[in-house]
Amino acid sequence: LQFNYSLWEVLTGRRDGIVSLASEALANIPSPFFNFTTLKQRFAIKGLDVKDLVVLSGAHTIGVGHCNLFSNRLYNFTGKGDEDPSLDPAYAAYLKTKCSPNDTTTTVEMVPKITETFDSAYYPNLKEHKGLFQSDAALLTDRHAKLLVRQLVNENSFFSDFAESMVRMGNITLLTGTSGEIRKICSKIN
Repeated sequence: LQFNYSLWEVLTGRRDGIVSLASEALANIPSPFFNFTTLKQRFAIKGLDVKDLVVLSGAHTIGVGHCNLFSNRLYNFTGKGDEDPSLDPAYAAYLKTKCSPNDTTTTVEMVPKITETFDSAYYPNLKEHKGLFQSDAALLTDRHAKLLVRQLVNENSFFSDFAESMVRMGNITLLTGTSGEIRKICSKIN
């Protein structure tokens, strides 16, 4: 994935931890099963607001999702063998061609498109009820979030808002004092 230009300035000279644990990272990533209320609460705990939630969800314009993270929306949404009624029926049919009910290994692109381009394609797809995760669809259940989804279809607005939200997210839980270290090579501890 490449960008034609820098979206935001990444600050350097920050302290990094010495140990990275997957369990800590996963505990801080919103679940694809969260509803809007839970998403909003989790973002607020980190000092982020609804705009940050909707804007940062736009990162789903690239990447893939594992079938087991959304197959309940296709095969057993309410426990009665039904589809999620908020999912576009044609999109659901397409997803069923990719994922069987108990598939844990197959991945599907987050936004169906030709290239891995970081753009605002997530939002028109979401407006058409083609959000892959339940947490994507949840953005359409809140009036303010739904309005933001409509506004972010504009790519220029998306890029500038995404940059602002990334800076805000980058300021969560900064290490200070003697915690961690300032790395000489970003990918290695000193």
